Amino acid sequence: SVPARPSYRETTRTRRGRATLNQLLGAGPHASPPHVRPVRAVSPTPLPSLPPSPPGSGSPAPPMASSSALLTGERLVVFLFAARVALAAPARLAAPLALLAGAALAVELAVDRSAAAPSSPLRRFRTRPGASSGILLGATTLPCVMLARLIQLSRILPTDPNGAQEFAYLEMQYWAVSISCASVLAFFLWHLRQSANNEISKALKYGSLMVVLYLVTFLLFFLLKTDGGLLAMTKNGYLLCHGVAAVILIKHILEKFPSCSSFGEGLLVSSGLVVYFGDILARTLSKMEVSASSGAFIHTPGTQSEIATVIQGVLLGLFLLPLLYKSSLQVWVYCRTLGKQRTQAIEKRAEKGTGSAVFYVSLLVVLLFLVPSWTRLVQGLEVHPFVWVLNYMFTNSDERLLLCAYWIFVICVSIRRFYSISKQSKTERILLRKYYHLVAVLIFSPAVIFQPAFLDLAFGAAFALFLILEMIRVWEVYPLGHTIHQFMNAFTDHRDSEILIISHFSLLLGCALPKWMSSGFNDRPLAPFAGILSLGIGDTMASMIGYKYGVLRWSKTGKKTIEGTAAGITSVLAACSILVTLLASSGYILSQHWLSLSVAVTLSLLLEAYTTQLDNAFIPLVFYSLLCL
Repeated sequence: SVPARPSYRETTRTRRGRATLNQLLGAGPHASPPHVRPVRAVSPTPLPSLPPSPPGSGSPAPPMASSSALLTGERLVVFLFAARVALAAPARLAAPLALLAGAALAVELAVDRSAAAPSSPLRRFRTRPGASSGILLGATTLPCVMLARLIQLSRILPTDPNGAQEFAYLEMQYWAVSISCASVLAFFLWHLRQSANNEISKALKYGSLMVVLYLVTFLLFFLLKTDGGLLAMTKNGYLLCHGVAAVILIKHILEKFPSCSSFGEGLLVSSGLVVYFGDILARTLSKMEVSASSGAFIHTPGTQSEIATVIQGVLLGLFLLPLLYKSSLQVWVYCRTLGKQRTQAIEKRAEKGTGSAVFYVSLLVVLLFLVPSWTRLVQGLEVHPFVWVLNYMFTNSDERLLLCAYWIFVICVSIRRFYSISKQSKTERILLRKYYHLVAVLIFSPAVIFQPAFLDLAFGAAFALFLILEMIRVWEVYPLGHTIHQFMNAFTDHRDSEILIISHFSLLLGCALPKWMSSGFNDRPLAPFAGILSLGIGDTMASMIGYKYGVLRWSKTGKKTIEGTAAGITSVLAACSILVTLLASSGYILSQHWLSLSVAVTLSLLLEAYTTQLDNAFIPLVFYSLLCL
């Protein structure tokens, strides 16, 4: 038989292999000797033997991480951000922040080094793919926000008679969020305690030392300010409850919502929710007068607006809705099945009309009974919150109704246009999402200038609506669940998981949180615009310019470019100069130096360039903190 003629691809591959072999043997690139002389085997040089591993350690420890791995771009920016805030604060508040940052760095190093180990204790928690642990950023962001707000509030203490009470309450919230973050760090340290790696053990020792020093600082600078006795114990217990709740909540988030967040993002969400609901609990206890010392140790300021109370009441009810829904569904199924095969029955009923009916009934109970009861207790509202909102909208209604009509027009046009574009699949998804950032600028900027209080209410209504729609989508509540799921999938990206779609939440909260936190005293007129400027303008311009014209990258593995970051910084500074002119015509006075503003813009956009965390959540908070200084 005649052998088959080799194909062109095989012949070319053989010639390339011979040319490469000839180059290695010293011949010319085109020489083709008839045969290859055998190469004399050389006995390999014996390698020095490694010291024996300790019992139970398995393979030898990997080599020490280099300094470049220790000091990444994200960590450097976070330390500059925390140092900028700490240097402007008094020592008794800056020292705990420094210790917390040191502990967070040690825990982050330990988590990152243990991630490659197949037996890592934290592998039980599936984090968002493609994101770093982000523990340092997640542990320092909210304490820096609270500390920056304290620095801003301290500027009115000599002139405001109620400033001391509000400052004391905000200081306790600062300690509450710090205790929450420190408790979560201790939770990570506890899970990594059995790691056999020497480098991980060293990081764990440093982290444990920093946490202990933080607790000592907490005792010295906070508890010793009080008169001691029952009052100090009550405050201590109240703050420690925040830490326990934060640990329980982040464990629940990481287990029940796998691949939805990184450790840092979970830390930010858990500590933020714990402090927010701690504030709700404090205000409730102060009104109920559970104990004689409740009003003395909580010190809730009595100046909260009715808008803030309505928003808090609605969000309280919606966050309790899953508990009420699941409990009601279990009771319903138990009554129908007499306790047999309850788990399968719950899932089966939830897929049918019974689960949908129970959901809608639970939602009505929350909105019609729970929310008005709480607002009446805390704020003394005699009417239903929805009736109060309608009365507020139609009082001085011309400007507010015109603003609502403008919002509806922009939202309808943008959604219809962008949804049709997303179906064509000709536009890059990242550019399509940045167009929504520009829409946020068009929607929110006029309201911040002309109707700031009404914008607070609109942010709360939009967030409540997003929560309800996401619950309907996740639980597939008939008849809207499937339709909402199909619509939302058109705007997802790699940061959205199969369980939760969080991009629209992060964009809305990124714009809303700086505005909500600026309510009350605010001597920095650009602070309410922190989310709109950083996300709507800075992040958008950085992505568009970097995507189209970027060449020089910040890192070898990242996609962010120097050209994009420079465009983002320039655009935000230009927008600030325009805003200053508009605000000056409205009666505002710019009390912030341009050098401080430039530092805030630069650090925020550098964080956007380096971080792999959810930038819509972190960048507005970082920018807001720096603007408050």
